Amino acid sequence: MLCYRHYRYREADTQLSSDTDLEDLEARNAKAGKGKAVKKGKKGPGEKGKGTAGKVGGQGRVNGHHQENGMENLSLFEVVRLGKSATQSVVDDWIESYKNDRDVALLELINFFIQCSGCKGAVSSEMFRHMQNSEIIRKMTEEFDEDSGDYPLTMAGPQWKKFKSSFCEFIGVLVRQCQYSIIYDEYMMDTVISLLTGLSDSQVRAFRHTSTLAAMKLMTALVNVALNLSINMDNTQRQYEAERNKSIGKRANERLELLLQKRKDLQENQDEIENMMNAIFKGVFVHRYRDAIAEIRAICIEEIGVWMKMYSDAFLNDSYLKYVGWTMHDKQGEVRLKCLTALQGLYYNRELNTRLELFTSRFKDRIVSMTLDKEYDVAVQAIKLLTLVLHSSEEVLTAEDCESVYHLVYSAHRPVAVAAGEFLYKKLFSHRGSEEDGMPRRGRQSLNANLIKTTVFFFLESELHEHGAYLVDSMWDCASDLLKDWESMISLLLDEPFPGEEALTDRQETALIEIMLCAIRQACECHPPVGRGTGKRVLTAKEKKTQLDDRTRITEMFAVALPLLLAKYSVDAEKVTNLLQLPQYFDLEIYTTGRLEKHLDALLRQIREVVEKHTEMEVLEACSMTYHALCNEEFTIFNRVDIARSQLLDEQVDKFNRLLEDFLQEGEEPDEDDAYQVLSTLKRITAFHNAHDLSQWDLFTCNYKLLNAGLQNGDMPQQIVIHALQCTHYIILWHLAKVSEGSSKKGDMVTLRKQMRAFCLMCQRYLTSVNTAVKEQAFTILCDSLMIFSHQIVSSGREALEPLIYSPDDLLQAELLNFILDHVFIDQDDDNVICADGQQDDEAGKIEALHKRRNLLAAYCKLIIYNVVEMKTGADIFKQYMRYYNDYGDIIKETMSKTRQIDKIQCAKTLILSLQQLFNEMLSELGCVFDRSSASFCGIKELARRFSLTFGLDQLKTREAIAMLHKDGIEFAFKEPSPQGEGNPPLNLAFLDILSEFSSKLLRQDKKTVHMYLERFMTFQMALQREDCWLPLISYRNSLQAGADDDTMSVISGISSRGSTRSKKSKTPAAKEGSCSSSDAGVWLNREQGAQTPVMMPSPHLTSTVLRETKKLRPDEGYMGVYAMSNEPQHRRGTGLMEDDEEPIVEDVMMSSEERLEDLNEGMDFDTMDIDLPPSKNRRERSELKPDYFDPASIMDDSVLNVSMF
Repeated sequence: MLCYRHYRYREADTQLSSDTDLEDLEARNAKAGKGKAVKKGKKGPGEKGKGTAGKVGGQGRVNGHHQENGMENLSLFEVVRLGKSATQSVVDDWIESYKNDRDVALLELINFFIQCSGCKGAVSSEMFRHMQNSEIIRKMTEEFDEDSGDYPLTMAGPQWKKFKSSFCEFIGVLVRQCQYSIIYDEYMMDTVISLLTGLSDSQVRAFRHTSTLAAMKLMTALVNVALNLSINMDNTQRQYEAERNKSIGKRANERLELLLQKRKDLQENQDEIENMMNAIFKGVFVHRYRDAIAEIRAICIEEIGVWMKMYSDAFLNDSYLKYVGWTMHDKQGEVRLKCLTALQGLYYNRELNTRLELFTSRFKDRIVSMTLDKEYDVAVQAIKLLTLVLHSSEEVLTAEDCESVYHLVYSAHRPVAVAAGEFLYKKLFSHRGSEEDGMPRRGRQSLNANLIKTTVFFFLESELHEHGAYLVDSMWDCASDLLKDWESMISLLLDEPFPGEEALTDRQETALIEIMLCAIRQACECHPPVGRGTGKRVLTAKEKKTQLDDRTRITEMFAVALPLLLAKYSVDAEKVTNLLQLPQYFDLEIYTTGRLEKHLDALLRQIREVVEKHTEMEVLEACSMTYHALCNEEFTIFNRVDIARSQLLDEQVDKFNRLLEDFLQEGEEPDEDDAYQVLSTLKRITAFHNAHDLSQWDLFTCNYKLLNAGLQNGDMPQQIVIHALQCTHYIILWHLAKVSEGSSKKGDMVTLRKQMRAFCLMCQRYLTSVNTAVKEQAFTILCDSLMIFSHQIVSSGREALEPLIYSPDDLLQAELLNFILDHVFIDQDDDNVICADGQQDDEAGKIEALHKRRNLLAAYCKLIIYNVVEMKTGADIFKQYMRYYNDYGDIIKETMSKTRQIDKIQCAKTLILSLQQLFNEMLSELGCVFDRSSASFCGIKELARRFSLTFGLDQLKTREAIAMLHKDGIEFAFKEPSPQGEGNPPLNLAFLDILSEFSSKLLRQDKKTVHMYLERFMTFQMALQREDCWLPLISYRNSLQAGADDDTMSVISGISSRGSTRSKKSKTPAAKEGSCSSSDAGVWLNREQGAQTPVMMPSPHLTSTVLRETKKLRPDEGYMGVYAMSNEPQHRRGTGLMEDDEEPIVEDVMMSSEERLEDLNEGMDFDTMDIDLPPSKNRRERSELKPDYFDPASIMDDSVLNVSMF
């Protein structure tokens, strides 16, 4: 075999020159005698290697390998794989060897392709001389490595990624260096193309994949050669025409003959290249573009796009475009993506648009539909392609086509939204007429002002007004200059319209203010809105500078304009709410350095007027947050703002105290006007108390009086009670903050404790209010307070706060639970939202009501998770898992998961308690005698199955919990005797049928223990019963015996899941003695009295579950022979119910039917992946492959098969 030296420090001269091309110039210029001097017919078998077997290039060879200065000798495959030698140098060496002995060189090239496919075999010279390609390929298939499905193109790692590029580069350089003579010798290219065509038709994936890639890259290189030949022919034709058009005296006949001969030679070469390309296209591409493997299909589509772009005169026609159009329906996103990127390269060149008209009209609808592709990368490229189509010809896309892209600017996936934003910008904003060139750059009459109004019109027409931030973010990359033109926006809002100009409507002004706010937020925060992106990224130095410059511009502009805007729109709540958010993006230092204090005073006056005019909580909270942003002690404006804030709050608190005193006068009926005044003032105080500490005004007393009066009288307006509860909650929290920081006075701890307990009792009393909104507010605040003042308040070194711990008593826990059952677990029809006109609210109202109920349930579940209320109260929550799965399934499942992390055993007892409660409810409804096939019983059994799945696959982690669950279940089943007298099954015996759903979670040895415990409750007569009423007992006993007597259904549980590396031999005798202690049924009684929560251990890392083949037993080897048990006396270790065995066994849990497989995700929160098994693992399988292996129906939608050709 011909080998190659390892060139470690050799640079490649990539330019084509006489010294890099080893084919002499005479060979290039001797094409006139092609077929005589240059082309040589194929040598006979006896001529192969004649005279050249001993030496190649003057170097000695030993055993067929180069020996030069002791350097390492490498094969062609190894040189390309290592990638340390210049590709052109490797090709030059191969050409040199080809010129010395083309058979030896070709054999090396053939073996190169075989080795690149991952085949360990090699083609010998004997096989090369006497065997056909099909026979060689069949022989190599038999030599293929059967142990692994990997091959170089699919192997992971940077080395193999580089190999693919080196492999492709090698083929391209080989054709380029041989393009003047060797590729026309009717031997090298014929052999290579024939081999690659045969390999590409192999049923071995590695051969098919590698040869297809090689053939496509070979085709691309030939297309480049054909393009160069075409250019040379055109140049030769022009030279010939120029010479012929000369006068007879100046015409050189010899030159004309040379040009004619050159053109003839070029035409012959062109014909040969076209024959080669046709052979590759028809022999490889036409079959492989619909291969069963997506990677192979993607290679074909990618390369045909290169051909059409590189040599458009020959390939850019409907005969080739149809393949791309058909493949756009491919089922794999990777292939669809290649189609789109190939088309982008064509549509980008506007000169090619006329050749794409028929294709565009035929496949435009498909491209538009791909903007909604489930693969986001495909959708992005589809939108970019439509943008190029739009850029080339606006008439192609209809209004409906554009509208289908417009709404994607609101997509949660940012790349899709950004691509749609660019499309929108190109469509709506890229038209600039000659009359617009003379417009001013800024102001109301500027071009940007018109574009801003167009943006506003689009925003309103999309009817997604609450998503302005998403629209701005979508257009930010392509239209940031437009969105940052705040001067024009201010002018549109404040300046009067010019004569003949249509003024903005109220809705348009509201939309413009929202867009302006969103643009300012985007400029200052420099990250996408919530729901787009993974979070804040680190800004570059350039981005930070831009951010600071934008913030300075914003402050300078809006410090002056904001008071004017607030004065103009002070009565419009929605506009004012958005405008008041602007100061939080100001650089407050500019108020001082820019001498803008008078504008600050004007802003403070306007905010004060807004507070006095409005009662909407959104407006008041915006005012509160504005004061909070301006009251920054780091800036010199703090004193000025603090004085204004204090004056405002003084007035509001004094007014509230006066109004409240009159409102609570005994014997007087408060009128609606008094109630409105009290409510308005209370709203303002509550809104400010959220962000500001108002402790100095002692608002607790007056709020408590107000709440107490509401309980005594019962006619207090609900809004007053709701805001009084919220305000008092803020008072408690601010007081706690001061005590936690240590800045409180002596005795404040006692005062806070009294106020907190009195307030919690007040909320508890309001849980029985007749008003639902009041009860929900009291419940939410009470849950928050119980969480804050739970035992966790002393964590992180805050032991001084221990007197503040407040734990709910049994009565409060019961009231909280009853509230959840009465207000959360209700049918949708029972909680219809009623509008002001008495009609049922729309779907949005139902969604809002569901969201509120989910928040209530989550608040209570947090109390369970953090052990604020007893875990057993979760039984009433868990039993609703199946019934309300769609509404609350995620919350309940997460609660079960968290409680199991805290206390596995108590969580298991809670789960079994929930099943017992449902069983008792069923008995109350159906009576003692019921059909076990009834919907109620089947529903409980299904719930038990779901509970079982949540325990996961690691049985060692849940061993004690599952055992305790069975213990409680057995006791419940035999708890009540039969109401029909002796001889009949116990009342709850059917519960064993439900309990059997958890039997698969028991370890093999634990099943024996559970079975022994079950037998303690059974009489001798029970064991003999076979009537239907005793079937639950029979089936439960069978479920416990299934894995106890035959371990062939079990697989070894990797003790590695617990991190143990111990082996049987390393175990001490004491450990062996205690390994079977769990079989002692007496443990159950001891455990029952002294159950303790196991110590929480860190969860082990997730490990993959490997199913291994069942160990075959020898004829003389039974169960006891494989797992021999010690006959020594067993001694129980006093740690827990179930001890770790010497070799723990985990049941291989298999679903009994296909529909149950979908529920495996209940217990596994892992990401799933598709596993691509290696193709054709053995020769027998390869020989049994069907002829229709490449059925196009397996890779394309049905719609593709109905597409007609052009």
